[in-house]
Amino acid sequence: MKKCLVLIIPFLIISGCTNKNSFTVKGYLKPSDKQMIYISRVNVNELVPVDSARINRKGIFRFRIKADETDFYQVGYTSENFITILGSPGEKIFLGFPENNLHENYTVKGSDGSEQVRLLDSMLLATKIKLDSISNLYRIAEKEADFESKRKSMEDEYLRLLKGQRNFNIEFILNNMNSLSAIKALYQQINDQTYVLYETRDLQYMKIVSDSLKKYYPRSKHTKALVSNFSQEMNQFYTRQLEQLSSSLPEIKLDPDLKDINGKRIKLSSLRGKYVLLTFWSSASRECVSENLQLKEFYRNYNRKGFEIYQINLDENEEAWKNAVRFDELPWINTREDDPSDPVNARLYNVRSLPANYLYDPEGTIIATNIHGRTLQLKLNQLFNN
Repeated sequence: MKKCLVLIIPFLIISGCTNKNSFTVKGYLKPSDKQMIYISRVNVNELVPVDSARINRKGIFRFRIKADETDFYQVGYTSENFITILGSPGEKIFLGFPENNLHENYTVKGSDGSEQVRLLDSMLLATKIKLDSISNLYRIAEKEADFESKRKSMEDEYLRLLKGQRNFNIEFILNNMNSLSAIKALYQQINDQTYVLYETRDLQYMKIVSDSLKKYYPRSKHTKALVSNFSQEMNQFYTRQLEQLSSSLPEIKLDPDLKDINGKRIKLSSLRGKYVLLTFWSSASRECVSENLQLKEFYRNYNRKGFEIYQINLDENEEAWKNAVRFDELPWINTREDDPSDPVNARLYNVRSLPANYLYDPEGTIIATNIHGRTLQLKLNQLFNN
């Protein structure tokens, strides 16, 4: 009896370790002439083949996949006939395929993430089928004499379906923001030109998901890619806002002309010919003070190569501003709003939080907005060391 226990315990330990570092996929396929099925890992911009399995005469196949984190996988015959799963270590996933087209009416058991993906893909497929049907009817109706009488109803129905799909994805995101499947909901497309979430205000859902996944899946390559993409989208959004502001208010030029700590008035445009980082800050903000210390390193490295910093302080207390500049020995141009209680420049640049910054090229064009820390360092390295 003791010998049996000695043999069993190591087996249980080994089995437990295997479960924590792998998951299994078992599936049943509708009988066909297919003999092999494949599984690939979905990286951010590529597919990586992982394994293949032979389909037995009963239509059954099995995979055991080594994995130490949750990830997306494609299971299918070809690059055109597949489904996506979201596999996690320890899961035992069962897939049922009643149709030869694998994505039609398939079922998932044993994996919440994979079921969420199935729900998303099934809804999008149903919407696409309906949209294609309306498009076909529209093309036929264009040739008919009474086209104008039918046109509006078809266009309204098309828009209703698009709105319905959008609302579905938003609700899905809000209900599953802690799952990597929410990333799929963010990036689903109706076609090559149209995303389900296409409005500028949909950036808020990118932020919700990226903030949540940074907590639950901080090491995931998909989380890191989402956070990076969200930062890029926000930079583009702020840049567009500035461009719109400039064009709608042509009489107001975005060219701060403020006094430094010595009382000398300096225009931002006087720095043309250099890469200039325009920053807004306050000595009362820990984040701003911390960033200033980092900016000192960047300034030392790149100032002689043509990099300048033009800071605008928003402190109401002038002495607090001057003391902070002197105490931290900030070597660049440091100015202050003429009337911090009515910060005209901060308002024109649509500053929402501090610190905020805008990177200008030598021609005076904004090329990046609100880039900080490592992202700013990489940008400066790209500009000056290439």
